[in-house]
Amino acid sequence: MAMARTQTMVQLSDELVAALDDEAELRNMSRSALIRQAVTEFLHGQRQSRAVDAYVEGYRRVPPQTPDGWGDLEAANDRAGHETAERMDLEADQAGVEW
Repeated sequence: MAMARTQTMVQLSDELVAALDDEAELRNMSRSALIRQAVTEFLHGQRQSRAVDAYVEGYRRVPPQTPDGWGDLEAANDRAGHETAERMDLEADQAGVEW
């Protein structure tokens, strides 16, 4: 499905036009196609950057170790680990296994 296009005028220096033409020739594409590609990649990068910034900001507001509605999961994991180790020690003692 072809997308509708709108022509846009942009003023560029002679040096930038020459650099665009050189790059377009290296890539075997038109200047317009190169500009479209560059703008598309730039905007995609900006969206990704904003998403990463929002993700990082979320961790700044609520650090990973902060207890939440589920409770303090790190402490619960620590307790569960200790309880498992104690159970294994008890079972080993009952089986006559020496450490």
